Amino acid sequence: MINYSERDGRLTFKVQVVPRASRSEIVGEHNGALRVRIAAPPVDGAANEELVRTLARAFGVARLAVEIVAGHSSKLKQISITNGVASRLTDLSQVPRSR
Repeated sequence: MINYSERDGRLTFKVQVVPRASRSEIVGEHNGALRVRIAAPPVDGAANEELVRTLARAFGVARLAVEIVAGHSSKLKQISITNGVASRLTDLSQVPRSR
């Protein structure tokens, strides 16, 4: 289960990033955080930008609504999404792994 909080129309939760993956995708929950594989390398903010794009697409919001609050240079990040819906986060955390 992903730990999250909702306050003032913002959904805040942790994301575990796996950079340099073969493709960018959300793969479910890992240690209380949403696990996201990112195709971009962690150089010059490329992985962070790809993470914002991936989360915006998954939550159906604009990229400007997704903010990295903490962990800009870490694999574990704190994310805040304006108008993010907690039920969508729950759905994304239960993505079946296809391996």
